[in-house]
Amino acid sequence: MLNLSSRIPNHSSIKNIIFDFGGVICDLEISRSVEKFKEFGPAKAGLSGNQEEQDREFEKLVATLETGLITSQQFREVIRFHYQVPPSDAEIDDAWNALLAGIPEPRIRVLENIRSRYRIFLLSNSNEIHFLKFRADLQEKYGYAGFEELFERACFSYQVHLKKPDPAIFQLVLTENKLVSSETLFIDDTLIHVEAARKLGINGYHLREGENLTMLFDKP
Repeated sequence: MLNLSSRIPNHSSIKNIIFDFGGVICDLEISRSVEKFKEFGPAKAGLSGNQEEQDREFEKLVATLETGLITSQQFREVIRFHYQVPPSDAEIDDAWNALLAGIPEPRIRVLENIRSRYRIFLLSNSNEIHFLKFRADLQEKYGYAGFEELFERACFSYQVHLKKPDPAIFQLVLTENKLVSSETLFIDDTLIHVEAARKLGINGYHLREGENLTMLFDKP
């Protein structure tokens, strides 16, 4: 059985672990989606703007998708509107899902190993298109029909209309599952999310570049 590494803050008092998904369990390669979107060809005249403006607008669009304020189809329509040759729904989904680089098997095996010792949860800023893709991958590769078969509870931002680093989404997980913050560890690869969790008394660990989930646990 694996235990939390001694380099994790307050490791001996931890009973519950909340995991981020993208960048912690699933590898991400955002550049793959960027290249896929480029394949759709030129934008409509008058819509190009500079790259910084385009990036800001896309971030706003993704934020509304990840909090469930727009549907997947509305997201696709906004994307489609920007191109001279409108891409199909399937082409948009394929480009958007390209950034999901897969879930390495060792990370799944760690989760399977530790869940008899710790209560484990998932907390992800995500959207329906990505959710359906990585759920299908989880089933095809590892035989899990859903995340609740691996985690005690999986919380996705688009379903609860909240997203990290809003403290309300952390409080939701604590309250719904009757977790004591001082006995809970949150692991994320985004520092502002970790800092937000710490403000609620949750032990936070920022997974840095070059680290991966398997490094945080040791055999007894």
